[in-house]
Amino acid sequence: MSLDDLFQGAEHGGDVVAALRIMPMRRRQLRSVVRIEEECYPRPWSATLFLSELAQRTSRHYIVATLGPLVVGYAGLMVVEDEGHVTTLTVDPAWQHRGIGTAMLLDLARAALGLGMHHLTLEVRASNAPAQVLYRRFGFAPAGVRRNYYAETGEDAIVMWAHDIDTDDYRQRLDGIEARLRAKR
Repeated sequence: MSLDDLFQGAEHGGDVVAALRIMPMRRRQLRSVVRIEEECYPRPWSATLFLSELAQRTSRHYIVATLGPLVVGYAGLMVVEDEGHVTTLTVDPAWQHRGIGTAMLLDLARAALGLGMHHLTLEVRASNAPAQVLYRRFGFAPAGVRRNYYAETGEDAIVMWAHDIDTDDYRQRLDGIEARLRAKR
């Protein structure tokens, strides 16, 4: 299947997860990452900020999701003692609602387990209901609110936690999510 066939199929509801590749974020992908960042956020991260994150190899895990040569999403995880903090999870608006965010969060959760994490946390915009649904599937639950967290809009952030990710129950949850993703192929 050519990339053109993939894009045409995806535009008509075709599955992209089977063709999706998730890999460590590299410097050469930053132009694409920043383009998506600028399209999605009123106060986007700069290439310099992403570079500083990538330089912290022992405490960061950043990935990109690609379809052929096209970067369609990216995500990051920061390690703080036994907790993993999801710093970003963004899908290009043209490719949203096709399982890409799920695939990237699955990668981050498995990476957190590999790094010995016991818990995961993140902040999400109070208005971002689709992201909250995704996070709940991964066992995240609201734990608090950070008022006016997003300074550019004054919007609140909901703080969410997934506790005890190092248990067999959580691994089974991840296996179930992965099985549902594979079934869509």
